[in-house]
Amino acid sequence: MAQLALIRHGQSQWNLQNRFTGWVDVGLTERGVAEAKKSGVLMRETRIEFSACYTSVQKRAIKTLWIMLEEMDRMWLPVTRDWRLNERHYGGLTGLDKAETAEKHGADQVKIWRRSYDTPPPEMAVDSEHNMADDPRYKALGVTVPRTESLKLTLERVLPCFEQEIAPRLKAEQSLMIAAHGNSLRALVKLLLDVSDDKIVHLEIPTGNPLLFDLKGGSLSPTSVRYLDENRAQDIPPIPA
Repeated sequence: MAQLALIRHGQSQWNLQNRFTGWVDVGLTERGVAEAKKSGVLMRETRIEFSACYTSVQKRAIKTLWIMLEEMDRMWLPVTRDWRLNERHYGGLTGLDKAETAEKHGADQVKIWRRSYDTPPPEMAVDSEHNMADDPRYKALGVTVPRTESLKLTLERVLPCFEQEIAPRLKAEQSLMIAAHGNSLRALVKLLLDVSDDKIVHLEIPTGNPLLFDLKGGSLSPTSVRYLDENRAQDIPPIPA
């Protein structure tokens, strides 16, 4: 049996400030560091021997993984950093206070931008201070940084990473950890649990609480899924029949 652990990074500075973050590379808060440490403790207590780890190229996810591996005494595990596991790009909303944005554009419009599966927010302006187009981590990879993304577009870039890198290892019964972001993890949950377009946008994944999938006999169909910190668990979509 293989296990797959999905971990949303610990609370970030802009989570705390209630701002749209997306591809901006903000750090963890003290609470976020504590959540990462607790995640590591919970993972250690499972006694699962993981083969490898994946994360995005954003430091809030990378640092969450570092802290967890230290708590697990598994800092030697190989780690793949893949930009395709980045958070969804929030376009012109990036950096804005969520409550103030709702007052300006109306709560209904902001809800569409945030919760619609295939309607992206307005594009980020080319001259925005948050434009990452010239960031060296993306230029070195030849990545064209998006100017906005819906959850659907996020899933479309996560899918090749899953199919080419992650799924073959799970089928080979290797256990993996993925430390990433709310929307890139939503995309993975949608793939694993075959969640409909209209339901996946309502899935809430708490920060710093490992979501553990059991996968039997080289199959990608989970036999069970659970949050390790039951006190902070959110509703989980049912396993497909």
